[in-house]
Amino acid sequence: MLFRQYLHTNPVAASYFFGCGSQSQGVVVDPLEDQVDFYVKEAQDLGMNIVYVIDTHIHADHVSGARKLAEKTGAKYVLHSSADTSYDFTSVEDGDELLAGNTLLKFLHTPGHTPEHISIVVSDKRRADEPWFVLTGHTLMVGDAGRTELAVSVEEGAKDLYQSIQKITQLEDHIELFPGAFSGSVCGRGLSGKPSSTVGFEKRHNEALTFDNEKEFVGFMTSNVPPQPEGFKERRKTNQGK
Repeated sequence: MLFRQYLHTNPVAASYFFGCGSQSQGVVVDPLEDQVDFYVKEAQDLGMNIVYVIDTHIHADHVSGARKLAEKTGAKYVLHSSADTSYDFTSVEDGDELLAGNTLLKFLHTPGHTPEHISIVVSDKRRADEPWFVLTGHTLMVGDAGRTELAVSVEEGAKDLYQSIQKITQLEDHIELFPGAFSGSVCGRGLSGKPSSTVGFEKRHNEALTFDNEKEFVGFMTSNVPPQPEGFKERRKTNQGK
């Protein structure tokens, strides 16, 4: 399997390029608009064809480059079926799977940060059927969970997020965890500058995972909420095509 993590600083965000090198089928997740040509060049340099472009959610902190990248490469643009957009996309539901060569993607619907949020559990079938890593977007990050009030009320989002986190923490402890943001992002609070972890390490050391019930978790997520990013409503609408 080929795997690349790209750490962006303006805005602070992480995007990903991974897939099956032997069959030259690649996947790009959460691309930024001003980096579209970069992903195209990466694909050319790596000898890969981009077959899927995925947004884990409708972003509010930056303008997505996913639709533009999909148009340039002929890839399918993937979102959860509940995404409220003015354009067509390839929809996935909780539990759906897609193949990119020998790379298997299983989608988990993980609302909370936004209602349409998905996480992606990835397996390299040339090595094993079991998952290798999970891309968690802004659901669970290294050191915290994603803020919950950029698309719905903070309480509603926090309740959904509590249930979503249970799906991720049911994965095996050794599975690597790659989030959509890291320290400096407006979408979390105590985020680590280390942009990857494991499910097991976060279960042991992430404060957001220390609560045994929904009420306590919601109390944690609705306190000390950082200021909302300027222009987030407009960026979300732009990414919805509205």
